[in-house]
Amino acid sequence: MQTHSLDVDERNVLIDAGGVALHGDLAVPHGAQGLVMFAHGSGSSRHSSRNRYVAEELRHGNLGTLLLDLLTPPEEQVDMHTRHIRFDIGLLADRLIGAMRWLDTQDDTRGLGVGLFGASTGGGAALVAAARRPDRVDAVVSRGGRPDLAAEELPHVRAPTLLIVGGRDSVVIDLNKQAMRQMKAPVRLEIVPGATHLFEERGTLEQVAHLAREWFVRYLSPDTNPRPG
Repeated sequence: MQTHSLDVDERNVLIDAGGVALHGDLAVPHGAQGLVMFAHGSGSSRHSSRNRYVAEELRHGNLGTLLLDLLTPPEEQVDMHTRHIRFDIGLLADRLIGAMRWLDTQDDTRGLGVGLFGASTGGGAALVAAARRPDRVDAVVSRGGRPDLAAEELPHVRAPTLLIVGGRDSVVIDLNKQAMRQMKAPVRLEIVPGATHLFEERGTLEQVAHLAREWFVRYLSPDTNPRPG
């Protein structure tokens, strides 16, 4: 897994998401055509090497990225023992929505189309957020995601959605296929041959990054989603 450096400043930000302070890493290329927020999976963080790799590749598509921790440090400490907060999909989705509101207050992100990239349980949270803010979420990509956790919210998603699953992740493939049948938005399933749930096999994460960048560039383009100035 190789990254190609891009001259974009990434800065640590503290985001007020509905009264909860969340830490994030924001990078916005000059003239960015959209911004992708990352919802990491259970037990992970904004420092996830997989998501950071995908974020770097998205920036090569002239897309801004925001990697954020959806739990506060005290919540993470509790969750390490109880493991229940990471599955509170409604809570995580609300925090994604709070972060979207914050983006609309920043000079370099206000008015940009927003995409959501969710991994594992974060895929479910991304889809719930998309269902609750159809006016603000323009595209969703799920990597090894659990769209089934979005349950009854799935029919309300309007954003074009790409579901990427490893070819050897058979249980999650079935869950994604079931979720697709409940969705009314444009949705596509891409199965990466030879990949397991974490896409640790050689070349598989590169395929994820390529597919995600292609999807977001297509649907976050100002020509596709013009926004009022």
